[in-house]
Amino acid sequence: MKVVVDEDKCVAAGQCVSAAMDVFDQREEDGIVVVLDENPPTELADDVRNAAAVCPALAIRIEE
Repeated sequence: MKVVVDEDKCVAAGQCVSAAMDVFDQREEDGIVVVLDENPPTELADDVRNAAAVCPALAIRIEE
């Protein structure tokens, strides 16, 4: 699994951080998503998929 984000689409809602805080964070200055681990371990896969699903801007893409 590889996590890819489109920072230009991100609206800084923070849903991804709530869903998978080990994989996502937000920049202090503007709240835009930061990927902490673009290749997260298998045990976080469901959380990452959920983060992508709840992103209001659809800024998160998962490559299997």
